[in-house]
Amino acid sequence: MREKLDFLKTVKPFDILPEDVLIGVADLLQEVKYPKDTAIYHQEVTKMKGVDLIAAGEYEAFFYDSEQNKRVVDHHGAGYCYGGVSVLLNRKKSLRSVIAKKGTVVYFLPRRDFKQLCQAYEEFFHFFTSEFGRRMLNDEYAHFVKRPTAFEENYIASDQLYSRKIESLVYRELVTCSADTPVYAAARIMADKKVSCLFVQDEQEQIIGYLTDITIRDNVVAKQVSVQEPVNQVMDNPIVCIDTQAYVYEAILLMFRTKTRYLLIQGNGQFLGFISRNKLLSEQAQSPFVFIQSVKLAQSVEELKRKWDKVPEIVYQLLNRGVKPEIVNQVITTVSDTIALKVIEGVIEEMGTPPAKFVFMVLGSEGRKEQTLNTDQDNAIIYEDKANEQRELVRAYFLKFADQVSERLDAIGFSYCKGGFMAKNSKWTHSLSHWKRNYSSWMKEPDPEKVMKFSTFFDCRYIYGEHGIMDELRAYLDQELQKPLGTFLYHMANNALQYEPPLTFFKNIKTFTKGSQEVFDIKKTMTPLVDLVRVHALSNRVFRTNTGERLHALKEIGEFSETDYHELIHSYYYLMSIRLKRQAVQIIQDKTVPDNLISISGLTKIEKVTLKETFNTIANFQSSIKIKFTNSLLG
Repeated sequence: MREKLDFLKTVKPFDILPEDVLIGVADLLQEVKYPKDTAIYHQEVTKMKGVDLIAAGEYEAFFYDSEQNKRVVDHHGAGYCYGGVSVLLNRKKSLRSVIAKKGTVVYFLPRRDFKQLCQAYEEFFHFFTSEFGRRMLNDEYAHFVKRPTAFEENYIASDQLYSRKIESLVYRELVTCSADTPVYAAARIMADKKVSCLFVQDEQEQIIGYLTDITIRDNVVAKQVSVQEPVNQVMDNPIVCIDTQAYVYEAILLMFRTKTRYLLIQGNGQFLGFISRNKLLSEQAQSPFVFIQSVKLAQSVEELKRKWDKVPEIVYQLLNRGVKPEIVNQVITTVSDTIALKVIEGVIEEMGTPPAKFVFMVLGSEGRKEQTLNTDQDNAIIYEDKANEQRELVRAYFLKFADQVSERLDAIGFSYCKGGFMAKNSKWTHSLSHWKRNYSSWMKEPDPEKVMKFSTFFDCRYIYGEHGIMDELRAYLDQELQKPLGTFLYHMANNALQYEPPLTFFKNIKTFTKGSQEVFDIKKTMTPLVDLVRVHALSNRVFRTNTGERLHALKEIGEFSETDYHELIHSYYYLMSIRLKRQAVQIIQDKTVPDNLISISGLTKIEKVTLKETFNTIANFQSSIKIKFTNSLLG
């Protein structure tokens, strides 16, 4: 008895129980010995009769994937309690598969007695729920815990589509020619080598452009250019490349964003070959990327609306297949961008060539590539500065242009922004010099109200037009951020502290009543993370707009530790997953307009526990920024 009692005092969370309780527990323990490599539990099959306290030896705990490979492997030694999470949160079935190693001895505590301890001692109970919440912030662990019913089929589908890297593909060898090669000779090389894309090199053998069948049709035949002309006079640009370690889905999305039909494959600083968009899409017959291609082919506003109406179903299917929410966000963004580009090109075709170079940019969640299914328009226009006599003409064109673009986007399903942050609002269609003055005034003479109102403009992203204008604006912002900023960052940080995670004093989820439901606003819960990461990015002159990309860049420069980075990014995208799935269900099943309210009654135990841990992560992050920015800036 004494030996068991002393042992219990070393096991978490039993070590927090009163000694008289431990004496009673010690009396209930049953000693069990396992031979080497005994399979004790099988995930989602074995019913837990209680919990195991490892006295000697080791448990190997893991998930089997669809091909019986061990995934997320952990080794638990003496003093570890296995089974608490499974009993409390997984319908009494073992969450993981477990094999006992050589010399394993455990003390077994029956389920009924374990649950009584959980009911009597709240801190004891919370040890298991908190441990589980922390584990759920690991993407791979969460994937196996949340796997769908048709697990094998769905896991393979998502694994192949979203985990496959470029290096696994078969790509074509590069076929090149020099910049001064005549067009007819280049066409002959393409015919001899049986390639549809010929890359053009300069004197230093750097690739500077490419020639395709379509290039010859559009830039040579249609324009009646002589086939004696050198290819550098008719070739296409720009060159778009991707590393062998990138994922296949990233390559496809990159192709849609840049409108290129061919990608150069790069590895160890060298070009290894190329691959075509048709080749990639032919391997993804059932993927959302084929749907994106169909959006590009849509011919009218009505057809684009029908395409956008299908997006919730695609989102729901992707999330159910275990696809990461950050990838789902990218799919939504790519569809949205494709629709916007189709609308912009259609309006320009009707109105005629713009009288000045310009950029159509998107802001807010759209600018961050974090759109949900409850999205409105956030956009603006920057046009180049023109001489006085042309200003009114240029301005009149772009205001009319913006009005037509916004009107068509609204008809498709992107509603007007309630705050008026749209290009159709004359405030947000201006020359580059005017925009520079805007940003300068927001940074040099900030006040809390202005910062809250205009923070969305620091999430701006190019979508159409002359990229050089956007580059010049970024360069200007970079210069301004190196100057003394007064209270600008203080107000930005303070704004990010306005919303607190919905946790009660006792660390339960804080809700409010809507109708008959107890709910919380998940958008407001995510806002502090978005705002705080933006502050860190501006402070370090990081000009990414996506929250995940900002976090990664900040980790790379040492602003965040590896641990902080993983906790924050997992927290953010866990919330995004819940938010997207809820909105998809509202649209598909409930036939209602989606919102950001999450009902507590609709959450599983697993989701509640993980949410609490996520809220704690956000609260801790807020505390750190309160010290770093608000205290230091106030002195």
